[in-house]
Amino acid sequence: MAHFNKRKLLLLQSDILLLLLSCILAESLIALFKTGKISLAYNPAVFLSYTGCCLISLIVAGVYKTIWRYATSKDFFKLAAGLSAGNILSFLVLNGIFHVVSGPLTILAFMLSVLSIAGGRMLYQLYSAHYYMHQSDGIVPRESTMIVGDITSSLGLLTEMSAIGCKLKPVCIVNDSFDAIGRSVAGVRVFGPIDIIPDLCSRFRIENIVVLSSSYDMEYLQKVLSTCSKTKCCVKVLPRLYDTIKDKDLYGKHFDINIEKLLGRNPIKFESSELQSFISGKVCMVTGGGGSIGSELCRQIAKYNPKHLIIVDFYENNAYEIQQELINRYGSSLNLTVHIASVRDFCKMDRIFKTHRPDIVFHAAAYKHVPLMEDNPEEAVLNNIFGTFQVANLADFYRVKKFILVSTDKAVNPTNVMGATKRCCEMIMQYMTEQSDSTDYITVRFGNVLGSNGSVIPLFRKQIEAGGPVTVTHPDIIRYFMTIPEAVSLILQAGAMANGGEIFVLDMGEPVRIVTLAENLIKQYGKQPYSEIPIKFVGLRPGEKLYEELLMSEEGLESTMNNRIFVGNQIPIDPEDFIQKLYDLKSVLPTGNSELIISKLRQIVPTFKHEERESRCSVNS
Repeated sequence: MAHFNKRKLLLLQSDILLLLLSCILAESLIALFKTGKISLAYNPAVFLSYTGCCLISLIVAGVYKTIWRYATSKDFFKLAAGLSAGNILSFLVLNGIFHVVSGPLTILAFMLSVLSIAGGRMLYQLYSAHYYMHQSDGIVPRESTMIVGDITSSLGLLTEMSAIGCKLKPVCIVNDSFDAIGRSVAGVRVFGPIDIIPDLCSRFRIENIVVLSSSYDMEYLQKVLSTCSKTKCCVKVLPRLYDTIKDKDLYGKHFDINIEKLLGRNPIKFESSELQSFISGKVCMVTGGGGSIGSELCRQIAKYNPKHLIIVDFYENNAYEIQQELINRYGSSLNLTVHIASVRDFCKMDRIFKTHRPDIVFHAAAYKHVPLMEDNPEEAVLNNIFGTFQVANLADFYRVKKFILVSTDKAVNPTNVMGATKRCCEMIMQYMTEQSDSTDYITVRFGNVLGSNGSVIPLFRKQIEAGGPVTVTHPDIIRYFMTIPEAVSLILQAGAMANGGEIFVLDMGEPVRIVTLAENLIKQYGKQPYSEIPIKFVGLRPGEKLYEELLMSEEGLESTMNNRIFVGNQIPIDPEDFIQKLYDLKSVLPTGNSELIISKLRQIVPTFKHEERESRCSVNS
């Protein structure tokens, strides 16, 4: 009783009154039924015993600890259980102590008590919801809000929206469930199907749409977001509560919608059993192991219990970060070595190969920024081509079992220096396949990787957070996208199934318009594209294509056991001619003459159409 505040005491007093009245009314009704008239000869012991027993049971059941404004069915069940226990206790007291035959009385009094006490609380709950909703309207200007999601997920959000000070006013719920359409939840009507979202937004003058992502799978969520994007409303997507609670890094973490959901397809999963046998007990080396792809390679390789993991990276900060991450996760159970080295340094790379004798090499070290490599072609050639050539030859010399090159769709019919150097790297893989009798050389080719260093998403986020504008090179530019885990899973899967000489290509679904990606990302920040955050078209950058290709027509395409991975056969090359052209290219690097270097590079990669870039840069905002 010491913890009872004024509200609880008032509730206690009202319950005492209702219990007494229920018992008196029950006695009067029984007398009326028996004699035809109401008797005023009441036994105070009966009333006091019934009221006292029920009150004690309600206190023990914890009924007075409930905040009845937010009561659920469980709370009302607890109330009914407390009254039932009090009813049984009063029956035993009245019959055992006062010798009063009270069966009909206690049963009828119980029914009246449940009706009056539970009914009173229900009325209070409805009144509170109505009162606080209107109080909120008076305190802050409220914005008309649509909830898109299932009923269960919507309930918690509706409760929060009823709080004083909440600026979101629930106007309607949209759901595809035919059982729910036309009904109401907490006074908010349910409409459907989701196709009518634009009409409802116009009809109710909706300002915000809150999409509950837990209600839908990836494919359906994409459809919902696509429908919402047809409106001018601010669209926000709430993650599933369980997903946020189970995350060990919850503290301080900012939960944005995962941009991966806008790929238009479900994430691709790969069989882990085959990867386990491929990696387990092997010495694995990852060049460029501190980069976005390289670091994810290290994470996934570490899961499969390698004998030794060697990380090679030129940038010490990235190498340090992935080193500490793996140490914190695996401790001494992972045999890990990190080398700060450039793949261009033959002597250092030779010592690394000689010391560790890797079984598998994942070659992810490369310069990837297209505009920077246009201005520095000698660096792209030195690092991407001759760095790859050195490491590939060392792999052959030290009899590495498999060498996997991480390539890009920009290598197909390249229009920029970076793409041309990566195509040359693919040709090096073909050359080494023909020369080596100990090592399988494999190329893995895929499109743009969401969230990787230099990808468009981090740039867009920075621009949005700075207030815009978001810069897009061309309104029609499209790209294939995949996630970092997908890219790395493909690399591992390719290594596991490869026999040497193949180009592995991922079926990446439909390409995505970059401007659509920018618009959706702006909406996820709660802003309107063009009006609140401008989008500026700045023209294609040097060497940039409107679209990317994943396979050259000459390579052909064959399916594999995995229906999302395809194999293209490498185009045959003349080994002597190829090596001679590589030497010619290397000989002009000291000159720093970009035109000469590009000319020599074009001789190696005949599909390199660098001269077209001027016409491609003519698009302006």
